[in-house]
Amino acid sequence: MGKIIFTNGCFDILHRGHLELFRFAKGLGDRLIVGIDSDGKVVRDKGPSRPINSINERKFMLESIRWIDEVYVFQDTRGLETLVRNISPDILVIGSDWKGKKIIGRDYAKEVKYFDRVEGYSTTKIVESFINRRLLY
Repeated sequence: MGKIIFTNGCFDILHRGHLELFRFAKGLGDRLIVGIDSDGKVVRDKGPSRPINSINERKFMLESIRWIDEVYVFQDTRGLETLVRNISPDILVIGSDWKGKKIIGRDYAKEVKYFDRVEGYSTTKIVESFINRRLLY
């Protein structure tokens, strides 16, 4: 089966930062498995204006990316922990902004690697840019 890599997130509006994450993660092993937040979890974590794209759309987009081998949806932090436990990845890839914070599923991965986010790319910034443009017109 080879070396299994796992990462997770909302992945609401895909951008270059996400793709760089997937390319980095896939480069660490043989299989990249991605966990994705359910719509309900996104609403709870990001507020009522999110997600922009439904779980079906987000999952389809992720499954279409060449670096990703499998995509699983989870409903809450317990679901994420169960998913990581069941996968038991060799490497858990997390954004470097999580350094020093509790990483869900950490106990079930052999190793954690941090990914430095690509500066200037974030879904929140994209959404804010849309809102600001609409206010101008």
